[in-house]
Amino acid sequence: MESMAQQFLGLKCPPLSSSHLSKPLSLKPQKLNFTPIVSAVSISNAQTKERLKLKEMFQDAYDRCRTSPMEGVSFTIQDFHAALDKYDFMYDIGTKVRGKVFRTETNGALVDIPAKSSAFLPVQEACMHKIKHVEEAGIVPGFQEEFVIIRENAANESLILSLRSIQNDLAWERCRQLQAEDVVVKGKIISANKGGVVAVVEGICGFIPFSQISTEATAEELLDKELPLKFVEVNEEESRMILSNRKAMANSQAQLEVGSVVTGTVESLKPFGAFVNIGRINGLLHISQISYDRVSDIATVLQPGDKLKVMILSHDRERGRVGLSTKKLEPTPGDMICNPKLVFEKAEEMAQTFRQRIAQAEAMARADILRFQPESELTLSSDGIFGSLTSNLPAKGLNLSGVHNS
Repeated sequence: MESMAQQFLGLKCPPLSSSHLSKPLSLKPQKLNFTPIVSAVSISNAQTKERLKLKEMFQDAYDRCRTSPMEGVSFTIQDFHAALDKYDFMYDIGTKVRGKVFRTETNGALVDIPAKSSAFLPVQEACMHKIKHVEEAGIVPGFQEEFVIIRENAANESLILSLRSIQNDLAWERCRQLQAEDVVVKGKIISANKGGVVAVVEGICGFIPFSQISTEATAEELLDKELPLKFVEVNEEESRMILSNRKAMANSQAQLEVGSVVTGTVESLKPFGAFVNIGRINGLLHISQISYDRVSDIATVLQPGDKLKVMILSHDRERGRVGLSTKKLEPTPGDMICNPKLVFEKAEEMAQTFRQRIAQAEAMARADILRFQPESELTLSSDGIFGSLTSNLPAKGLNLSGVHNS
């Protein structure tokens, strides 16, 4: 009945008019026109059934995943573990492996390598130099490099990597190569002790004995300075590297001739004289060699940074020491005090005169040797050249500080 009533509610009836009321009622059957409509209740029932069907499907899938996740799957969990074991790389300590950094932390970086878990690069193993964060060494996410495995973290079975170890090996190899080629390198002085100073070359600390330093500067004065050096010993197994400043200066010293004039810069003042940098070596301008006039206070004549011309007065190649003089360049005594500009203008001219004095002194020395050793059969030429004895002069050269310009 309810259904029939709803159908009647959908009927459309024309409105009644007065003309219709005035007409007599006809009992002849009339044809009724019905307009069909979709039932809202029918649509609602269809949607509910669809929802219930989907709910049942999801519930069934959930139950199967929870109770029988591998049902109908040919690749079992055992196969999965077997595959992991098959492709798991077993690494030994010291093995090199290529990896990619995917995250950095305050104390290091996480590195993706061919293994079950990621590896860790501690900040102290990221570089040969001391750094506070791996980013200071250019290590950021995406950084790819070859690492070496140095140990295993027992807590989580992850591997610990190092870049410092690889860099250290390369640095030692580089130093051995430089030693074989007898190359002069630069080293920065970082510390000192009673026996010498410590310099850094190619990232490795090497020792320079005081006997192998050509300058007269103290250990404190050498700190943070760079010196030209050559390798004496490179021993990676014992982590020992010995360096020499004297060997590095040998080539430069070979070009220093007694009597030659060079330009230098005053490096420092001492009560006994001034140290003057004349290129790759420091020479001593003794207070007695500044002027023929007496100099009581060196600071009244020279200051650090002053540019001046000096004469090579003596050269001890074995000890790497060079004696300098401006006194020998004075046209008249005292010019270095009252008119140093004139001294520097006349330097080459005065040096030529001094070299003539050197030649005379050498000739006299050869003559004395000939006089006391007549059995040697050596002769003195008119040019003052004394046979083959020239090659037998002392290696440290003649000290001609007593030769005067007269």
